[in-house]
Amino acid sequence: MSDSEVQLGEGQNDSAAAAAAASNLPVEKTPEELVAKAVAPVKREFLRPPPLRPSSNNRGGAVSEEKAEPPQSAIVKEKKSKRQLKRERREQKKSTSHICPVVAKTGDVSSCPYNDKCRFSHDIEAYKDQRPDDLEGECPFVSAEEPCPYGLTCRFLGTHREDVSVECINACRNRSEMNVFSKDVQKLLWKNKMSFPKADAKLKDLGLLKHANSKAKISVDKEDDQIALRKCQVTNGNGPIDLTDKDSEMEISARITENDAADETPESNELPPLKKPKCVVSECCSSEAEDADVFVVEKVVSENCNQPEAEATADMVTPEADRSLKLHPREKKIIDFREKLYLAPLTTVGNLPFRRVCKVLGADVTCGEMAMCTNLLQGQASEWALLRRHTSEDLFGVQICGAFPDTVARAVELIDQECSVDFIDINMGCPIDIVVNKGAGSALLMKPMRLKGVVEAASGTVEKPITIKVRTAYFEGKNRIDSLIADIGNWGASAVTIHGRSRQQRYSKLADWEYIYQCAIKAPDPLQVLGNGDIFSYLDWNKHKADCPELSSCMIARGALVKPWIFTEIKEQRHLDISSGERLDILKNFVRFGLEHWGSDTKGVETTRRFLLEWLSYTCRYIPVGLLDIIPQRLNWRPPSYYGRDDLETLMASDSAADWLRISEMLLGKVPDGFTFAPKHKSNAYDTAENG
Repeated sequence: MSDSEVQLGEGQNDSAAAAAAASNLPVEKTPEELVAKAVAPVKREFLRPPPLRPSSNNRGGAVSEEKAEPPQSAIVKEKKSKRQLKRERREQKKSTSHICPVVAKTGDVSSCPYNDKCRFSHDIEAYKDQRPDDLEGECPFVSAEEPCPYGLTCRFLGTHREDVSVECINACRNRSEMNVFSKDVQKLLWKNKMSFPKADAKLKDLGLLKHANSKAKISVDKEDDQIALRKCQVTNGNGPIDLTDKDSEMEISARITENDAADETPESNELPPLKKPKCVVSECCSSEAEDADVFVVEKVVSENCNQPEAEATADMVTPEADRSLKLHPREKKIIDFREKLYLAPLTTVGNLPFRRVCKVLGADVTCGEMAMCTNLLQGQASEWALLRRHTSEDLFGVQICGAFPDTVARAVELIDQECSVDFIDINMGCPIDIVVNKGAGSALLMKPMRLKGVVEAASGTVEKPITIKVRTAYFEGKNRIDSLIADIGNWGASAVTIHGRSRQQRYSKLADWEYIYQCAIKAPDPLQVLGNGDIFSYLDWNKHKADCPELSSCMIARGALVKPWIFTEIKEQRHLDISSGERLDILKNFVRFGLEHWGSDTKGVETTRRFLLEWLSYTCRYIPVGLLDIIPQRLNWRPPSYYGRDDLETLMASDSAADWLRISEMLLGKVPDGFTFAPKHKSNAYDTAENG
């Protein structure tokens, strides 16, 4: 234990302190005194002096003066234009190291549909000469059912089978993953041609519809419909169209499309009333429609995308019928979270491979990483990747974050249409500055009316359960969830998770579970309340459940990051003294799941390494049960420098990024030259500037 971590206790003898000072030895403290100062009481025989830290951040340790690079200020960098940078990127893709994915998959140069116009290299022999060496182990896609889709670029090429056809490779790709983002939907979002009839109708009922935010207005007043229809002089779909009215072309063309579909109806001066489709996806006009002066702008798409257009048109219902058939919030499907082990949505580390690890270890409910509504509505593929679901996740939800009711409602409708999820969680507790400054996350706690609008709009748009996650308050000492808990259920939420900390507090103090209990007691019966904060053992779980029977369940977050086998401990009701070899097996499972998810080529290997290192920055905080004087370990304990029971356990206890890299090299081979790593999280941040 270092001198800086050990301080003299109030009850220590002056003579003992003087003797210790004279001999330069720290005064030994009892385990209870260490716990009082939030220091982990590691047995004295395992303690060691803290290792020396190199001044440099690279994995090679301190840089000698002879090899030291000149300061950045002394290096004059050549300024390049955007055109030159773009040209260099194209030339890099043309290099032999960037072989065409289609050619790499099939091994046939003629298989690429772009031929000479392809932006990647087709030189197979040149790529083989400079490709990196294979990694140890077996390709995660080598099986009778899932052949490797990366072909020559796979880092486990030597383990591939030779009797696999290209058709089999394409068919087996990502068979176990769901919620793959559709390119057609992405193009519509890019062009801002996606319409949201359910969300806009609900927003209009609530008086929250922003007229400038919606190009296609699906819900139109009857009087406007009649005026528009009178100005559309259509005779059997072939007459001229008067577009001088203030109504948009999209609204008029929707009526023309319906009139063409009803060509068997006898002619009359009065046109049939406008019918409301279940879901509308705007598409560009076809060339034939333009030649016939017929504007076909909206295409009806039912919930089953394979249904023909004629059948989808037959499923249309009037707005009056749609309102009468809408489910009451109490009639919606309800997910029972009681007694279920809920893995919290965790930014960066709560990815799909990590969730698969937790499912193997006993998690019941999983939730994807937080996705921003604005990015989803813009069609960002990286944001939609956060909604991926594995087939092993039998009870799965996604978490979204938005600042305004219209943004959240449209994102909810889009997710309901495109993804397979069991519930949708809205994050109203994110403390990150970039989120709060946009009015989302914890900022909604200061605006209860907007919070109400977000919940009402989202729950009224879809039939799936809507849950929310909040903190106790924005500012420390100004809790306010207890005053809103009775209304949250009436607004349409099925469950609420309360993190027992304020936004300002972050993670610097223990969670306030007494306040969570107060909110759970005040909550109405249909609303399920879940607690979150500092659960690190089965004793913590049992205590919270026993202290407040009204609590439905507890959400486990950082405890699962430090020791993912906490789910097994809770189910088996015992402390697991897990060995270093068993911990390494868990890391191996993560690597295998990561290669299946991100890919077994060089890019996929390095992506897996990055997320593995992020996770190792948490797992190093775990202290084995056999090394502690007092069990169980608490989440707020600071681990001292100690020796493990073997070399691997000692390596896993290190808080040095260089040692994390060594662990990653045991699983994914040598790191590339110039590779550096710094964890993203700052879990102990406390913002005192906002105290006022």
